Amino acid sequence: MEKIASFTVDHDVLEPGIYVSRIDGDIVTYDLRFIKPNTPPFLENGALHTIEHLFATYMRNGRFGRNIIYFGPMGCRTGFYLIVRDLSNKDTLALIKETLTQALAHTGDIPGNTAKECGNYLDHDVEGAMRDMAKYYDTVKDWTIYDLQYKK
Repeated sequence: MEKIASFTVDHDVLEPGIYVSRIDGDIVTYDLRFIKPNTPPFLENGALHTIEHLFATYMRNGRFGRNIIYFGPMGCRTGFYLIVRDLSNKDTLALIKETLTQALAHTGDIPGNTAKECGNYLDHDVEGAMRDMAKYYDTVKDWTIYDLQYKK
């Protein structure tokens, strides 16, 4: 059986950051790596869930909303995948930074956080999400398109 692309990345040397995970025609998958793999503490479920709601909402309501296919967590709880269509690396990188800034400034209710809208609406951690996003923003704020490739 052929390995999927994300399993070919050397997780022993992978650091937090933003990476192009794969390109499929006009669709690009980005690896938003918040935590160095295999180095606890990992993202807690409540914080991970809150980041997912904030990112998905702000991205889909922003200037590139029509280009967003998916934003969601990695099962290993070290980051998220962002899948976009017809969007340059430069614009995607700007979008990620803008979304972090917007999400960090968010006040009030978490979008989509009712029993009718979410399958686990009670499992959120705003404080943890803000802490994790602030740390990640400090990591990626100066990243350029030249930083988007996995290190070997």
